[in-house]
Amino acid sequence: MNHSPDEKSPAGLDSGELALRSLLHEAVRDIEPRDGTLDHLRRAVPARRARKRQAAVGLAAAALFVGTAIPALLHVSYSGGSDADPSIAADSSQAQGGATSGKGPDGGSSTSGGAGGKTSGTGQGDSKDSGQSKDPGTATGASADPSASSTQTVAACTADQLGSSSATAEVPDSAGVVYGTFRIANVSTTGCTVGGPGSVSLLAQGAADATRITVVEHAAGDAAAGLPDPSLYVPQLTIAPGSAYEVKFAWVPSATCPTTGTGSGTDSGGSTPAPSPSPTGASAASGSTTGSDTGTAAQMIRADGTADGSVAVSYTPEAGSPTASVAVSNACAGTVYRTGVLAAS
Repeated sequence: MNHSPDEKSPAGLDSGELALRSLLHEAVRDIEPRDGTLDHLRRAVPARRARKRQAAVGLAAAALFVGTAIPALLHVSYSGGSDADPSIAADSSQAQGGATSGKGPDGGSSTSGGAGGKTSGTGQGDSKDSGQSKDPGTATGASADPSASSTQTVAACTADQLGSSSATAEVPDSAGVVYGTFRIANVSTTGCTVGGPGSVSLLAQGAADATRITVVEHAAGDAAAGLPDPSLYVPQLTIAPGSAYEVKFAWVPSATCPTTGTGSGTDSGGSTPAPSPSPTGASAASGSTTGSDTGTAAQMIRADGTADGSVAVSYTPEAGSPTASVAVSNACAGTVYRTGVLAAS
């Protein structure tokens, strides 16, 4: 019998391999898989392959991220120029009190032109980077307020701009109070600001007693309840071309005009006979008021026996012109309540 190593079995194995195969078969003859092993393998094998694919994709994404992030970081780090020297930038930051880290553009430019590590606090980098410096002393010089002109107010109104005015007076109410309105318009082509309330003046006419007529500003709770509340007054009002503002007033009488034969504004209702003409009557006809027992100015007597008296109420804007005036009839003594500047309704 030929036992040469070249002799093979029908399966292509020599005698030693066949013996080893038989031993292995005998060793695992009694081993059997558990129930469900095949189903587990059918699920586990695809899952393992999926995990491998996910790991490969993650590695590829990480490599791509690193490949793009590193050049970007290098670009930012060296954006100050190829001649930036990190050691010089570090020396510059120490010489300036550590205000900058030397990594930005100011680190390189602040020491350009220096040699041997010498730095200067007034180098070119200070002038170029004053807007980006953290030092408030350098930042204030480069950050001028761009809105400084927008906060300026419109110029005050002049007399030429306020070229139109009007005054009206209503009929007396049940208490005899007369309400009126002054209206001042801007006739120019540009807006202007009313900078003050203006002035209200009075002129006593006829039997009106100037010593018993006053002007006060309207306040909440006074006798002129029909006037706007003081909270509506505008300290400074800008009026556009063609627009207007208003000032209102109220005449509140304190006494009626004198009746025939009294000659004074303090008639108590008695029937004192009229005095005979005297040389002082000529001086009374001049319209001046002396405030003595001789009575007020000469006056006309209405048909009902009451002297005719009126008060001319005038308003002059802060600019000095124009003046609007209106007469309140049957007014001899009382108080004029005025408002401040109001936006035209």
